[in-house]
Amino acid sequence: MNIFSRKIGIDLGTCNSLVYIPGKGVVLQEPSVVAVSLEENRILAVGRAAKEMIGRTPDTIRVYRPLKDGVIADFRVTQAMLKYFINKTIGPFKFLKPELVIAVPGGITSTERRAVIEAAMGAGAKEAYVAKEPILAAIGAGIPINDCSGHLIVDIGGGTSEVAVISLGGIVTSSSVRVGGDKMDFAIMDYIKKRHNLAVGDQTAEEIKIKIGTALPEKENNTITVRGRDLVLGLPKDIKVSSNEVCGAISESLSEITQTIKQVLRDTPPELSADIMDKGMVVSGGGALLRNINELISQATGVPCFVAEDPLLCVAKGTGMVLENLSAYKRSIMSKK
Repeated sequence: MNIFSRKIGIDLGTCNSLVYIPGKGVVLQEPSVVAVSLEENRILAVGRAAKEMIGRTPDTIRVYRPLKDGVIADFRVTQAMLKYFINKTIGPFKFLKPELVIAVPGGITSTERRAVIEAAMGAGAKEAYVAKEPILAAIGAGIPINDCSGHLIVDIGGGTSEVAVISLGGIVTSSSVRVGGDKMDFAIMDYIKKRHNLAVGDQTAEEIKIKIGTALPEKENNTITVRGRDLVLGLPKDIKVSSNEVCGAISESLSEITQTIKQVLRDTPPELSADIMDKGMVVSGGGALLRNINELISQATGVPCFVAEDPLLCVAKGTGMVLENLSAYKRSIMSKK
């Protein structure tokens, strides 16, 4: 690979961002979190170091997640975060500006898309392209997107879930819903607050979801001990939460996702529906790691459903494959502006 043409793919997610370099694979996977000191308006930490500060900071420090629902909510902080990822990946070669491919949600507006490109250029990119997440997820999940048959991909991220039918390298019908891992964490926090009178933080809720979360009630009920603050006494307290309780807490978020999938299936041309029935749909993104998610989706839609391999990495791998064949993809899936 030519030392002077550096190419980087970034899956800029609401929860986690991944950086992909052709030939090396995913080189960086960090939370999309930035800590800013309010007094001198300086960036203190980015990524993992900043995530550890959530819920533990004094008044002078704010911890931001600069992306909300997959789009830029805070421009300056997003730019700083991109710069951190680029510098951490490339290292000392500052005079070599990289070409970036950045994954953006399928339902992004042109203004939001320009904001991503501007942030990337401001962070030190030579060229920046944006590509839609559902297509990248499909490429990364190994779906042959240029076939003339229909493929349905469901990408459940932290901030958004994207559902798209892809045929001949483009999106035929798609929809996205601003429900993802974050909303599920919030639902778990809310449930524990109402049911057990206990306040727990985001990190604890996420841990509960990862360890015992399930999309369908299970016969054997796993439990986890949760520590939080008792809302009545105001003192720390431990309680036990079971996987079926978690299942009930997140069921509303999941039904919003299955509703979106049904809507996309309703809008799909009949020829492509037949293909999807034959092949089934593929789930990617962090949400695909939730136990039984594929069974829940196939029960709700009547269409077979499979979890992609390495679901968290699909979009990042997709950016990598696009980078390796930039000239071929420039026409089909990316618009420069």
